[in-house]
Amino acid sequence: MTVASSQAHDLSELKRVLARPHDTIHPMAGPGPTIQIPRWVQLVGLPVLLVLAFLLAQTLGHVLFLFLTASVIAFTLNPLVRDLTRLRLPRGIAVTIVFALFVAAVAALLVAIGIVAFNQVQNAGERVDAYVTEERPNGQTAAEEDIDRFQIWLDDHGFESIQVREQVNDWIASLGAGEISGYAQEAIAFARGAAFSVVILLFSLILIIVIAIYMLLDMQRLERSIDSRFPPHGGPPLTQQIESALWGYVKGQAILSTVIGTSAGVGMFVLGKTGLVENADEYALLFGLWTAFIEVIPYIGPWLSAVPPAIYALFVDPVSVIWVGLLFLFIYQVEGHIVVPNVMASALRLHPLLVIFGLLAGGELYGIAGVLIALPTMAGLRAIWGFFGERVRLESWDEGAGDIPVEVEIEPPVEPPRAASG
Repeated sequence: MTVASSQAHDLSELKRVLARPHDTIHPMAGPGPTIQIPRWVQLVGLPVLLVLAFLLAQTLGHVLFLFLTASVIAFTLNPLVRDLTRLRLPRGIAVTIVFALFVAAVAALLVAIGIVAFNQVQNAGERVDAYVTEERPNGQTAAEEDIDRFQIWLDDHGFESIQVREQVNDWIASLGAGEISGYAQEAIAFARGAAFSVVILLFSLILIIVIAIYMLLDMQRLERSIDSRFPPHGGPPLTQQIESALWGYVKGQAILSTVIGTSAGVGMFVLGKTGLVENADEYALLFGLWTAFIEVIPYIGPWLSAVPPAIYALFVDPVSVIWVGLLFLFIYQVEGHIVVPNVMASALRLHPLLVIFGLLAGGELYGIAGVLIALPTMAGLRAIWGFFGERVRLESWDEGAGDIPVEVEIEPPVEPPRAASG
């Protein structure tokens, strides 16, 4: 074969490859085809779709919440199920093992926290009761002595018009005369009224578990269906990207709660041992667990975590509230400038305004449960947005505009004056 014929053959082969349709090229060869959304869909279709989604969320709010929560659980546990199936276990058995371990871990954690919280709250309740009811040799309770000292401090600093001694003493006397039992009766009545809500909550939890199990069993079929319609060009499949986003959030939140909860517990322990907050070391574990749990709610949780320690310090010694406030202010600074930027930044990768909007929307639709599920949902939506962002292109509104002709009048050049001769 001559050189000319060889070059002609190579050129024809190149033309044949380039003329091949895009969908016949190997998926890993490039980003693949994109979907272009016309301008009229952007102008009409997308706003209508947002309105319909809002109306659907209002109409089927509880149902959507159940399926959304079950989806978060299913996508989070699916990597563990996939690892077990690689050991040649049937998928049904793998789902059973993973879900049993998940339920057992959650139940054990709740029971452990409940036992610690019950013991600590019971001890704290006994201390508060003794603080306001037991009289000392001088005929006053510890609360009355603190109130007298506080009133003396007000009088010495020019606040004689503020008289808190009589009002607070009357309130404490009413507590000692049986007002506490009245509060207990009101609490019992409230608990009876909330029994129906507890039953609904248990029913919802059972539904969430059942839906999540069915999703896990059919996850392979769902993955094949999504991959056949939206092939993973140059990256992992859509389902695995969602799983990675959820696991990133879970690990980041676990690290954040552990660090902040431990800091609060150790801080209260040190304040108790040094005498700055009397006996705070006995309840340091309870304060640390509360801080770690409430840290799940961003922006709002850190402020709520300081409420129980501040109330305790207020009962023990009003001045000690200052030390509690300084402790949590230091924890917030460490959280905001060190922990969150290094831990949660890679987990969510969302603008703070979007996070706040998601929290408010979740709370408006589903209450506290909606706030807790908002961030993992937004992490999954961020993965979906990143997956389709490479495949969807909005038609530009500048296309086809063309150049606008503009008439320009060109003046003839002005000749310079000639110099006079001789």
